[in-house]
Amino acid sequence: MTSTTQPRILIIGGGIGGLCLAQGLRRAGVPVTVHERTRARTDWLQGYRIHINPRGSRALRDCLDPANWQTFVDTVSTVGGGFAFVTEHLRTLVELDEELVNKGSTDPADRHHGVSRITLREVLLNGMSDVVRFGSTFQRYETTPDGRVTAYFEDGTSDTADLLVGADGANSRVRGQLLPHAHRVDTGVLAVAGKYRLTDASRRELPAELTTRANNVLPLGPGSLFTAVWSGDRRTAAVPTTADSGLLYDPTADYAFWGYADEATRFPDSGRLDGYTGERLRQVVLDRIRRWSPDLRRLVAGSDPDTVNVVRIRSASPVDPWPTGPVTLLGDAIHNMTPMAGIGANTALRDADLLRRQLIAVRDGGRALAPAVAEYERQMLDYGFAAVRLSLRNARQAGSANPVARAAFRGLLRTAGAVPALKRRMFADIGN
Repeated sequence: MTSTTQPRILIIGGGIGGLCLAQGLRRAGVPVTVHERTRARTDWLQGYRIHINPRGSRALRDCLDPANWQTFVDTVSTVGGGFAFVTEHLRTLVELDEELVNKGSTDPADRHHGVSRITLREVLLNGMSDVVRFGSTFQRYETTPDGRVTAYFEDGTSDTADLLVGADGANSRVRGQLLPHAHRVDTGVLAVAGKYRLTDASRRELPAELTTRANNVLPLGPGSLFTAVWSGDRRTAAVPTTADSGLLYDPTADYAFWGYADEATRFPDSGRLDGYTGERLRQVVLDRIRRWSPDLRRLVAGSDPDTVNVVRIRSASPVDPWPTGPVTLLGDAIHNMTPMAGIGANTALRDADLLRRQLIAVRDGGRALAPAVAEYERQMLDYGFAAVRLSLRNARQAGSANPVARAAFRGLLRTAGAVPALKRRMFADIGN
C-alpha cells in the first residue's frame, strides 16, 4: 500500500454505503470511482422503506454537500408516533413516545427518519454522473508491485487505485477473495413481510396503535410480529417509477408494514416457501396468528399480496482482524446482519463516514494510508460486529418458543411501562 497523500479510491458497489462514501470523498476532493454492476440507476429498485437513526442521519449530513443533505431532509417522512411493545392481543406493555425516541431534538441530524430505499439512492446519486460507472461488474483484483491494487471487470476493462473498497453487499465478490473463510450463516429464522396501503378509508379499519406508531408484538407462544407506519416521502428526488410499479415500489404511498418471524421449521414445508405466491404467504401468516388480535389479523389480511414476500434470515460470522492492505470492506460486504435491529443501513453509513474521515486525514498529510485504513478496520470491526450480535440476538428471540423467557421479558417491559425512571434507563441508547 502506497503512502501517497492524495490517494485514489475505487468503490465496488453502488448501494447506500458505497455511494455515501463516494459522496463524502468527492466533496472533499479525493479522487474516487464507483463501479456498479447494474446498467442504469433505475435497475436498482428495492421496495421497502428503511429506518435512518440519528447515527445514520449524522453520517449522511457529514458526507453529503449541503444541497444534497437538504434534499434528503425534504424527501424523508418522520416515523412519528413512537414505538411500543405489545402482546398478541394488542395490549401495550411499554410505549416510547416520539419525544423520548428523538430525545427532544429538532435538528434533523439528531432525529429518526423513514425513507424509501429508492429515494435515498437517488439522493446519493445526485451529482455523481462523473463518478459512478454503471454496467461495471467486478470480477477480481490483484495487488501491484508498488502496493496499489488493480480491479478487473467482466467486460475486460480494469482500473487501478491506491485503495479498493468492497461495498458490494452480502454476497461480496471482494470479500470472497480477500477473506475466503468469511461467510454468512443461516439463523434458522424465516420472515414473511407485507404492506397494507393506508388511505382515509383503510385507516378506519385499524386501531390507532397500528396506524400511528411502530410495534413489536411479543406473544407468549412462538413467533413475533413487527409493525411500522410509513408516510410517503414529502417530496421525491426524481424517483424513477413505472405505471405498473404498484404499492411495492411507490415511494409516495402511505402504508403500514408488517413482518412476521419464527423458526423456519415451524412454517409449512419446513420453511421452504420460496415458491409460494404472495396470497399463499399471507395465508400462512394468518394461520399462524389465528388466535391473535382481530386487528392484527386485519392488518395482514388487508395487505396487497404483491408486496408479500419471504426472507430467510442470515447473518455474518465473526471475522478476526486481517493484515491491512490496499483492499478493505464496508457495510454488508463485511458485517451483514439480520433486519431484526433495524441498524444494517445505519451501520453501513457509519462505515462510510468513518472511512471518509480517515482518507481525508491522509489527503491532508496527517497520516499515511495504511495506518488510516487499519484504524478504520479496527473501529469498524468492533462496532460492526457488535451490531451483528445485537441483530442476531433479536432474530433468535423472534424465533424463540420458550414461554417462560417470553413471560419474564413481558413482565420486565410492563414494569418499565409503569416506572418512568426505569423506562428511561432501559431505552436510553435507543437509536444511537
